[in-house]
Amino acid sequence: MAVASKRIRRRIGDILQIDLGDGQHCYAQVSGEPVMVFFDGIFTEAILIDDIPTLPVAFRLSVSNFAVTRGVWPVIGSRPLTPENAEEPFFYKQDDRGRLFLYHSSFASQNYERPASLADCIGLECAAVWDPEHVIDRLRDHALGKPNRWVESLKVKAPSIPG
Repeated sequence: MAVASKRIRRRIGDILQIDLGDGQHCYAQVSGEPVMVFFDGIFTEAILIDDIPTLPVAFRLSVSNFAVTRGVWPVIGSRPLTPENAEEPFFYKQDDRGRLFLYHSSFASQNYERPASLADCIGLECAAVWDPEHVIDRLRDHALGKPNRWVESLKVKAPSIPG
């Protein structure tokens, strides 16, 4: 009889090691549900766990829980989030009619979103839940300084914004 593998709980502060292949890895830290902070840098050797939360941030995304709960990205420890990384980021959404919205828990009474202008959305990530393999593609592209196809596909479609 097969034994079910134990699910891992996702906990704020957990530090994850993300295998990029070819002996390379990078690090992330679990922030508020479902956000994770991805740190800049590709590593071939382990670094001190206390140093990881102080690395520069590459980006913050919402990620499917199974990246942690199924052990896709192993938890290698836990440390407190820095104040900056503990802050919930704002995201943007664009509906099928081209309208823009900011997405954040401070808009909970409005279904977590409020109308936004294009200027409001500049520099924000799209409100999307990423699968681990797409995040790995993005991390590799980020390290190489090249555009990422998933980021490009999620960009604001400016011509469709109602005017």
